[in-house]
Amino acid sequence: MDDPVRWTVRVSKETDVAVRTFLAQRGMKKGDLAKFVEEAVRWRVLDQTVAETKARNSSASGADIDAAIVEALAAVRTERFDPRGG
Repeated sequence: MDDPVRWTVRVSKETDVAVRTFLAQRGMKKGDLAKFVEEAVRWRVLDQTVAETKARNSSASGADIDAAIVEALAAVRTERFDPRGG
């Protein structure tokens, strides 16, 4: 973590016990709780982003999606690999 911030969160006693038991069973220590929470939050944000993107693009055809991917890849490759800086 480059510049960590402190969170104060409340969870149920049941969740606290379950998470701490889970971490202990895998040999993790108290300090690993923050790492576990950060990873879980990142996965949840990714999951929600993917679900929203799928819903937003549900009416797009496969060909339209493929074309958008090809276009985006070409733009990134030009920007990244063009010796003149794109």
